[in-house]
Amino acid sequence: MINNNEVKKVIDERQNINPNDPRICNIWEEITAIFIKSETDTIEYLNNCNDENIIYYLSEVFDDISLELQSKKFIECIEHLGNKFKNLDLERDIFDAKQMLY
Repeated sequence: MINNNEVKKVIDERQNINPNDPRICNIWEEITAIFIKSETDTIEYLNNCNDENIIYYLSEVFDDISLELQSKKFIECIEHLGNKFKNLDLERDIFDAKQMLY
């Protein structure tokens, strides 16, 4: 099970860092590490997440998660998020995630 408090903590850190700050890579690695532990838990978390802000920042690492999980179910899940959160414009992030599948 993915710890929502842990996710929020890392997302809060990400929000407070300038996109050009080199530490952003460390945060992306932290986020990815949380979500590659279990495909099932990741999909369950994303399917139940209604926080647009969290999805926005998680989308930055959809490709990294996809590379590790190698899961068509994950792709289907994030495609669903793209439909659910249309105003976030996740198309590019979803496209990049699809490109990571072997």
